[in-house]
Parts: sequence; structure tokens; C-alpha cells
Amino acid sequence: MRSKMLVAMLAVSLLGRAGGIVAATATTTFQVDATVIGSCNVSATNLAFGNYDTLSATPTDAASSVTVQCSLSTSFDIGLDAGVGSGATVATRKMTQGTDTLNYSLYQDVPRTTVWGNTVSTDTVAGVGTGSGVAYPVYGRIPAGQIVNTGTYTDTVTVTVNF
Repeated sequence: MRSKMLVAMLAVSLLGRAGGIVAATATTTFQVDATVIGSCNVSATNLAFGNYDTLSATPTDAASSVTVQCSLSTSFDIGLDAGVGSGATVATRKMTQGTDTLNYSLYQDVPRTTVWGNTVSTDTVAGVGTGSGVAYPVYGRIPAGQIVNTGTYTDTVTVTVNF
């Protein structure tokens, strides 16, 4: 009986060692990737001219801004359309009240010499994304001397960011 126990213990001992010797590992690798796309967000504040005096010889000026946030290093152009006033162009936009119109223009600069339009590389504002929102001023002007009916005139301008 002793010899059977001794043989059994020896077998268990050898199996334990054999298991450690036979054990092995296998490895592999895998790739991890992501494609970062260029993207932009845009918002704008309303442009409020306030009161316009048809008898004043001075134009009425106001300003607002368009804020653009684009992915880092993403090139973009900001365009402003002509608005919804019938017959409007980017050079002469039209606020309306019923069938009456009040002409105005939007500019890229304080002296109001560079019209802001929507033709890329012609009358848009170009930029490169920083990852943060950047405000671009919009300068508006209603020319003096327009004889129109009293009331509230409005227009809606669409901002487009091409990137």
C-alpha cells in the first residue's frame, strides 16, 4: 500500500512539473484608428438698426457678429446671402414691410467699403479653425434719404460656412 501511495505522489508531482513546462503564451496586435473630420458650428446675433429717420442726411449704422467654431486647422469661408427681400442683392439688401422696402447693406469692415456676400474667394470672409469660437463682426448701413412709409421693416439673412 505504501508503494502504491508513493507511486501516486510521484505521479502527481511529475504531472505538476510537466504542466509548468508545457505551458506557453501566444500574442498578437491590432490597430486602433480614428479619422478626425473637419467640422464647423456657426451662430449669429441679430442686427438691430433701431430708428431710421427718413429726413436725416446721415446713414444709419449698426453692427452684429457671426461666430464660427471649426475644428483645428480646418479652412473655411463665411458667406452672407442677399436676404429674402424681393429684388435684393448682396450689394443692396432689402428689408420689407408688406410691399414697401428699405435698402441696406452689410460690410466686412468698419469704413463699410467691402460688401459681405456669399461668393467664395470674392466677397466672403476666410478663416482657419482654432477649435474655439471666433466672432466676426458684421457692419450694417441703411443709406440716408430713403423715403418710405413708417413701420417696422425686417429681413432674414442666411449665413453659410463652407469648409
